[in-house]
Amino acid sequence: METKIIRQSIIIKAPPHEVYEALMDSEKHAKFTGSKAMISRKVNGKFSVFDGYAEGSNLELQADSKIVQTWRADDWPEGHYSKVTFSLKEENGGTRLTFTQIGVPTEFRDSIAEGWRDYYWQPMKKMLEKNSDDPCN
Repeated sequence: METKIIRQSIIIKAPPHEVYEALMDSEKHAKFTGSKAMISRKVNGKFSVFDGYAEGSNLELQADSKIVQTWRADDWPEGHYSKVTFSLKEENGGTRLTFTQIGVPTEFRDSIAEGWRDYYWQPMKKMLEKNSDDPCN
């Protein structure tokens, strides 16, 4: 099977700790995505998000700076997992989130890339930046 890589980067006006927690805390994840999430906070622990649409396990967890997971969507070929990396770095009082997903089946690449923007980054920014000290929020 042919696969592709997705690379995305976004600035979120919130500390790395808050971004990490939004990704790793089941309740906070469910809040910004609007769907059920069950996320283990342990290496080798499993997660299921978007009411079971996506699932995988944690390969590496570095509090407030890095999350590496296996990841698959329920409509992908049986048993195929990609590898996602969320890197968080403080930048200008906020967080630069750099995201890489390796091993995305070619036919799903565009829809998955759009899904990260529409269902993760935009609602996460909306939730976290509302809590920031920025008077424009």
